Amino acid sequence: MPALVENTVSIELKTAKPTGLSITQLGVPVSESTSVKKGKLHELIQLLDDGRPGRRFQNIRITGVKTCEGGIESAKLFVQLEAFGDDNVPVANNSGFAVTPSETAKPLQALPVTTLFLPYARYWFESQSVFEIPLDVFDRMDSLNFTVLADQVRMI
Repeated sequence: MPALVENTVSIELKTAKPTGLSITQLGVPVSESTSVKKGKLHELIQLLDDGRPGRRFQNIRITGVKTCEGGIESAKLFVQLEAFGDDNVPVANNSGFAVTPSETAKPLQALPVTTLFLPYARYWFESQSVFEIPLDVFDRMDSLNFTVLADQVRMI
């Protein structure tokens, strides 16, 4: 049975201004203490075990936000992407992806695995996830490891 192969890429995060449409669309409460870190990867192709493309990811956008809401400071990590199912479907629920905030390539905290919104093959779908992270992880992170997980698939 064909399988998608696990692959990890590192996405650099840079300090950004707490303004703009992306921050507004995420509903971030902006104050003078709001901090933002952003990173982007244009494309990642997940290969099948025979070396052919099996799933495509585009416009992977990472937004880390530290802000105060209701008098409590918190940090969140938003992952937004588009995924294309190519000519295969997962045998069970798709394995999805995992993200790990890192500092100088050293993992800081593993976050829960997230399945993709990918109900059908041969079509682009947008996926969005949000993770609560500790304030010190936000302060220290300068990159994020984005891992597309192995998946058993059947060809269509």
